[in-house]
Amino acid sequence: MTVPLTKMALDKRALTTFAAILIYLVLSCAVCSAVQSDIDCLKSIKDSFEDPLNFLNTTWKFDNQTEGFICKFAGIQCWHPDETRVLSISLPDMRLKGKFPRGLKNCTSITSLDLSSNELHGSIPNDISKIIGFVVMLDLSSNNFSGEIPVNLANCSFLNSLRLDDNQFTGPIPAEIGLLGRLKNFNVANNRLTGAVPRFTNATFPAEIYANNAGLCGPPLTLCEDIAKKPRTGIIVGAAVGGVTLGAVLLTIGMFLYMRKISRKRKNADDPEGNKWAKSIKGSKAIQLSMFEKSTSKMRLSDLMKATNNFSKNNIVGSGRTGTFYKAVLDDGTSLMVKRLQNTQHSEKEFTSEMATLGNVKHRNLVPLLGFCMAKKERLLVYKDMPNGTLHDRLHSLSEGEKTLEWPMRMKIAIGAAKGFAWLHHNCNPRIIHRNISSKCILLDVEYEPKISDFGLARLMNPVDTHLSTFVNGEFGDFGYVAPEYARTLMATPKGDVYSFGVVLLELVTGETPTSVAKAPETFKGNLVEWITQLSGESKLQDAIDHSLSSKGYDSEIFQVLKVACRCVLSAAPKERPTMFELYQLLRAIGERYHFTTDDDIMMPESDSGFQMDELIVAQ
Repeated sequence: MTVPLTKMALDKRALTTFAAILIYLVLSCAVCSAVQSDIDCLKSIKDSFEDPLNFLNTTWKFDNQTEGFICKFAGIQCWHPDETRVLSISLPDMRLKGKFPRGLKNCTSITSLDLSSNELHGSIPNDISKIIGFVVMLDLSSNNFSGEIPVNLANCSFLNSLRLDDNQFTGPIPAEIGLLGRLKNFNVANNRLTGAVPRFTNATFPAEIYANNAGLCGPPLTLCEDIAKKPRTGIIVGAAVGGVTLGAVLLTIGMFLYMRKISRKRKNADDPEGNKWAKSIKGSKAIQLSMFEKSTSKMRLSDLMKATNNFSKNNIVGSGRTGTFYKAVLDDGTSLMVKRLQNTQHSEKEFTSEMATLGNVKHRNLVPLLGFCMAKKERLLVYKDMPNGTLHDRLHSLSEGEKTLEWPMRMKIAIGAAKGFAWLHHNCNPRIIHRNISSKCILLDVEYEPKISDFGLARLMNPVDTHLSTFVNGEFGDFGYVAPEYARTLMATPKGDVYSFGVVLLELVTGETPTSVAKAPETFKGNLVEWITQLSGESKLQDAIDHSLSSKGYDSEIFQVLKVACRCVLSAAPKERPTMFELYQLLRAIGERYHFTTDDDIMMPESDSGFQMDELIVAQ
């Protein structure tokens, strides 16, 4: 049943759309001056930190002056790989020492900053919004920051996630923080904060986010007026009676914080790999994994710890906005992939329910989810290993002397992936929009059969509002794949997935990356879709085909697939794009002679069922 939108809802959607467009336009205006300023920004950050692990000193080299060179720095993501404009900085668990780097003001387009689990100290600058005004995600947790949380932080109006837990902040939490309308993730636990907690306008947070701050009060904690009446509640009584009691309380808190600081230093000394989170769950090794496959031998968390060398950074095989993949090799030689999810807002019961759903989503062209594990706050997913890596690596990251994929293999991958996505859209129960389709989410098994990963995780990673755009929520997917209508509709739809898969087809045909085109003229600075649009307008689409594929007897098939891709990305309106089922059927017909699909388990969608595909929401 379709529920009419109220005027208030329409106004809210209009305001959200306007905000998304506004931030995009403002950030876009910074392009011309961004190149040198962003280089200066990273130089300043490197110079301001003590780097005992030599991480920045060995990986951030500024003697290379090629365009976009800083985009290859560890921990740095740019808006475009060939455009020196920093989008996010992620440097957790590096044992970095120093104060909050004011040089960040030169990274004028940054939207995400993660400096968690280091040894940074001092206060947050009072003019923080002038330094990182467009930040969407800010994580300063598990450091030694002190002083008061500045009121000016509330002027970072695009904040979606704010983590200040496990520091030494004192004083009140500014009431203005409650006015941050986009805030969905907030944590100030384990500090020395006092006073009333903020009243948030658009979110409700559990008491756990305020844990171990003896002086905080107000819902969801004990009411402030009740605390004032009870002589047993430390900080309030101490402030009232003063003298010896206050001194004792402060001494106790001081000793606690001092011991915690000493403990942190010991952990760092024993943790050269920087994987504190894995060390923190060592005591949970007895936890048994919940496995979906009856044929899979029972495993415990201790098995995963051993198989990944305690989740060593050397075992990382990939990472993205939903989490990090680790290579795991069991004692019997079995290879697995373990994904550590980014922070989720689900309770254990809700998470188990989501896992039960995803564990039952099985298809030949989906990466098998074998099981999951919950250890303290950590959420780990166990997948079958895909020895040939991602399609992105097979197309764009070949080692010297390694051969490119021949056309029949590319055709096999295109048909199999389309079949998997069509099954998710049309036959899966619940039906699923992927929302993050790229050549990186298509993995290849030992026979190069494509397997789709990360399906269904959009809802798991953003349970509050599954159909806001990735831009507004700070969940930036891979650039070059996002359908153009997202900036205006803020709605995830199946036709958005079709657009993204159309870009993957262009990668298979052209051999180019989505964000840059090597064989385009030097004067061309656009992305792959923009290049295809230009060639189409000039009737030169043939020029887009990968030279390594030409004149080998496949030219007709390749051009037909190119035209199918154009239907996905060049259509004037989303409704003019094919459905994923139609896309699969088109590719299947083009590659019919290869007999890649002898068993067809995709059923024709029912046109008279009243189900509107454009209204489908992720795993609803």
